[in-house]
Amino acid sequence: MAKAARYYGTGRRKKSIARVYLAPGTGKITINKRDIDEYFGLETLKVIVRQPLVATENADKFDVMVNVHGGGTTGQAGAIRHGIARALCQADADYRPVLKKEGFLTRDPRMKERKKYGLKAARRAPQFSKR
Repeated sequence: MAKAARYYGTGRRKKSIARVYLAPGTGKITINKRDIDEYFGLETLKVIVRQPLVATENADKFDVMVNVHGGGTTGQAGAIRHGIARALCQADADYRPVLKKEGFLTRDPRMKERKKYGLKAARRAPQFSKR
């Protein structure tokens, strides 16, 4: 019993982690068992998610199944993009230079800075009063 080819990629951004599965199909994107249009309200986030598929001209060749958790909507969209790019590299190594050039394979290292003692937030100091 031969199983259809499925490619996997993990994407991360800020606090978001996305597990992405690519399977040959018609271009349907499912995020947490919901359609992309239902999951993301903003059109810009949908564009971000589709960027690696458009760059490699695979927008209608793969079905994308995603499990994503943590962070906000923008972070999740970035994590999904990262995961799709990694999965595409697994599907075909020839896509790597295109995805690398566009910067989709690079993990965005920017994270929330930790709160420090003596301060109200990461850098926010208590209000100063002369008297």
